[in-house]
Amino acid sequence: MELKLEGKVALVAAASKGIGKAIAMGLAREGARLSICARHKTTLLKAESEIRIATGAEIISIVADVTKTGDIGKFVSQSLKRYERIDILVTNAGGPPPGKFLDFSDDDWYDAVTLNLMSTIRLIREVVPYMRKQGGGRIINLGSIAAKQPINGLILSNTARAGVLGLAKTLANELAKDDILINNICPGWIYTDRAKEVISKQAKASNISEDSVLSEIVSQCPLGRYGKPEEVANLVVFLASECASYITGTTIQVDGGASKGLI
Repeated sequence: MELKLEGKVALVAAASKGIGKAIAMGLAREGARLSICARHKTTLLKAESEIRIATGAEIISIVADVTKTGDIGKFVSQSLKRYERIDILVTNAGGPPPGKFLDFSDDDWYDAVTLNLMSTIRLIREVVPYMRKQGGGRIINLGSIAAKQPINGLILSNTARAGVLGLAKTLANELAKDDILINNICPGWIYTDRAKEVISKQAKASNISEDSVLSEIVSQCPLGRYGKPEEVANLVVFLASECASYITGTTIQVDGGASKGLI
């Protein structure tokens, strides 16, 4: 299958570790030129070096916090300065803290919406004018299965991430005439630092071991295991490619069959 990503310019947010890093690595392996961002310089530079050594790809890294409008503008403008175009945008951010409804204040809610919804809105708003000018592009929003099937104890994520699905479905219609395709990916339980944090919190809240929580989660997945970041990255690479030229406005889970809904 010819993906035709050689020379394409891809921006990947929150790419210093976990799923974001795996996505950047996957795009690089297919010949894309990369711009990646994350908050912490040390881990970001480490990821940049590892991707370059593993793939030989052209890559730059920009320290940026996607909760800050100015940082998002810097990420996009410096990427354009280097590459002069943007073909692919992967929006991504960490998850808000786990907890129940009465655990959180207004500030907590504002922070969650800023992290998971407003960061997506702002990143897309920055790149769309350039994609229109060059005749098209691909936008892929990395979310969570919590947006389709709420997860107990993750009310902030369940709520904020669901907004991204509505955003993308609306934009898919609005941007189709510009050949800008936009889709969402909703990972299930992928074994990352975020997953470990949630497991730890759930174990403490229930006064049980982390192994017990892990076993319960895995038991709900038909494939009987956690997913790997690379398994999410594979779908992102496909949706970014010419092979996915008639796919827009979709939300696809990568969850080993764990979600129960028909849609």
